[in-house]
Amino acid sequence: MKHEAHPLGWNRRHLLALAAATAAAGPLGARAQTAPTGFATRPVRVVVPFAAGGATDVIARILGERMAQRFGQSVVVDNKPGAAGLIAGEMVAKAPPDGMTALLGTTSSMLTNKYLYKKTPYDPLTELTPLVRVCLAPIALVVTADTPAQNLQDFMAWIRSQKGKLTYGSYGIGSHGQLACTTLSEAAGADMTHVAYKGEAPMVQDLLGGQIKIGMGSLLSLKAHVDAGKLRALALTGPRRVPLLPEVPTFTEAGYPQDALSIVGWLAIAGPKAMPADVARQWAQAANHAVASREGLARIIAAGFVPVDDDTPEKFARLWAQEAPVWGRLLQAAGVQPS
Repeated sequence: MKHEAHPLGWNRRHLLALAAATAAAGPLGARAQTAPTGFATRPVRVVVPFAAGGATDVIARILGERMAQRFGQSVVVDNKPGAAGLIAGEMVAKAPPDGMTALLGTTSSMLTNKYLYKKTPYDPLTELTPLVRVCLAPIALVVTADTPAQNLQDFMAWIRSQKGKLTYGSYGIGSHGQLACTTLSEAAGADMTHVAYKGEAPMVQDLLGGQIKIGMGSLLSLKAHVDAGKLRALALTGPRRVPLLPEVPTFTEAGYPQDALSIVGWLAIAGPKAMPADVARQWAQAANHAVASREGLARIIAAGFVPVDDDTPEKFARLWAQEAPVWGRLLQAAGVQPS
């Protein structure tokens, strides 16, 4: 059965999942289960480069439960936070390529770290095997409610009129938020100053306190404050609008298609180098199955992500190779020097 199309690029299944996102999603019910695949001879480990309790960890555990049904083995989530994801990435890069260990990480932990650090314990582009994306991670440009900007066109005119006077916040040096705001500042000739925070929470706190007027961050961290009228969301990165903030256009839709504004981060699974192709495919199939489950869709959408339930190792590898130099150029253009 073909899913009904939606004008924002979402099909009926995704929208139904959004409606269920605020309720506790039940078991998958009558969905058919496949037999154990064979490679998983003991519990499978998914290494997450973040502490327990965060959005990525929660999604990892939900997907792990569903993937266990395909593997015929339990899936253990192993939280290894620290060093910008390098600890978790190194653990997986050095694991045997037998399919028993994989990394569930972000664009930064799997890709852009290569350009942010002079020395890393592994090269993600050559020492990890791309397996499958599970969701896209758009970020939003927000301003405080007392600014004159009601939309992106207003915003560009405002920052142009305040040349050299405005600061903006992001969740770290080299973050997508910094790259996007640098692009906007250059397009407007606004000469804005970047304030790099150690994470989203302190940035949001300063936005709400009025210390800064402009910020970029995840939908999960910003939506409640947008709904409360304390912050105003003006545009999103990525290819399409999202159900969590359906009234907010993408930058491309609003007339700004530059790479830093149209590209989007992702949450994905990768394995060690030289993982056998058949094992890689089984990981992708298990992840797609888990994302497409009612609970998987609901939790991913509720966290402000865009589900991806039709990826393959081949598609992901091509995307990884295409996007890597784009992120590298963006970081270089923003003046981010490897530390």
